[in-house]
Amino acid sequence: MRIIHVFRRRYWGVILGLLVAALVRGSAGAQTSVKFTLDWKFEGPAAPFLVAVDRGYFTAENLEVMIEPGNGSLEPINRVASGAYDIGFGDINTLIKFRDQKRGAPLKAVFMVYNKPPGAIVARKSRGITTPKDLEGKKLGAPARDAAFAQWPIFVQTTGIDARKVTIVDVGFAAREPILASGQVDAITGFSFSSYLLSKIAAYPWTTSLLC
Repeated sequence: MRIIHVFRRRYWGVILGLLVAALVRGSAGAQTSVKFTLDWKFEGPAAPFLVAVDRGYFTAENLEVMIEPGNGSLEPINRVASGAYDIGFGDINTLIKFRDQKRGAPLKAVFMVYNKPPGAIVARKSRGITTPKDLEGKKLGAPARDAAFAQWPIFVQTTGIDARKVTIVDVGFAAREPILASGQVDAITGFSFSSYLLSKIAAYPWTTSLLC
């Protein structure tokens, strides 16, 4: 997974330093409870945080970190904004939009995780989609709240796609990869590191144990 390459050893000190500086409110040496929300399920991008729990990195800094999954890029932002969680792993573009709509929101980004934006369009080879323009005349499956689909207007503008010729199919997050695998849509929006693998698993479910 790309995230593993981003989090080389030198980044652990940055992450732990940010957590300690931002969250420790008790007396010196006292263990501080931290509620940490992800933007999605426990997948590859969450590995660095789970490894830190497993290897005791947080405990060594007197932090008791509880990590919970989310259900989309907006959820961790809402959770932290409400005060229910102390820190979250979310999409920077969604955060920018949130802060623009709610001026004065007590939120800010403190660390960039990905070395490249993960938003992607995953297409079926059999449908002849090799360039952005090939999406014209095709069906694109995209959850309305998908962070990758939020970039569609910019993608259309920069690639010269005639958006009127692309049929957008609103699908749920859980159904996105299965409907691509079944051929109900020609392509989907998603994250490069997960949508491709999940589409493969949906197409060849008997190989799931080999991918775990």
